[in-house]
This record gives sequence, structure tokens and C-alpha cells, in this order.
Amino acid sequence: MEPLIQITREPLDRNALVAAITHPGIGGIVVFEGVVRDSARGKQIRYLEYDVYPEMATRQIGAIITEAEKRWGIERVAVAHRLGRLEIGEASVIVVVATPHRAEAFDACRYIIDTLKTTVPIWEKEVATTGEEWVEG
Repeated sequence: MEPLIQITREPLDRNALVAAITHPGIGGIVVFEGVVRDSARGKQIRYLEYDVYPEMATRQIGAIITEAEKRWGIERVAVAHRLGRLEIGEASVIVVVATPHRAEAFDACRYIIDTLKTTVPIWEKEVATTGEEWVEG
């Protein structure tokens, strides 16, 4: 199955992503869902804004997935990331990894989200009660 990669302004749908990669041969599905929280580094957060270079982000996420497939033999994966303004509690990113066995699914999911946060051109602006600033993943 080709990886499912979404960069969207629409709310993310965890259940739809899981359904898209479910298969009878899959024994482990791991989901990471990053949500907007109300505080960071001692500041009260009002909301976040995400900006992205979609074509480059999609290519880089694809490369991350390819590396995870080589390392852990994952068979199915979905990655979705939001753009624009997100309120407290909304999902900003969801990674879903499916493998025959759970250990590989956990390892691959962590690799994908950690690498995405440090290498993909997605920018996050925190809007706090004290002001706003662009921050690193």
C-alpha cells in the first residue's frame, strides 16, 4: 500500500486514518496524535498557527516513511498534519503505523514523528497571552 500523507487545513480524523491502513494481515496498529496544549515553556497558550511548504513537506515525509519501511518492515502508514490556526485540544499531527507485530509498529511510529518534527518544513507559531513567537518542533 502506498503511504497516505495529508497536509490539510481541515480537522484531522484519527478514525479515518486508522481505517485507511487496516488490513487482515496487520497485528499491530500504533497511533501518535499530537494535540495543541494550553501551556508551553511557562506560557499560557491561546492557540497555535502552522505554516508549511506542502510539496517539500510531502516529499520529506515520504522519505521518512521509506526509511521506516526499510528499518522496521512496516506495511501500512498514514501521516496527517494540519495547517493554519488550531485551537487548544485540536490534533495538529497524527501518525498511524501498521505492522504484523507491535514492536516494529511502536519503533517506526516514534521514528516517524521524531524525524518529522526535526526535519520537515512545518513551522509552528505559538500565540500566548504574553505575545507570539515561532518555535521549533
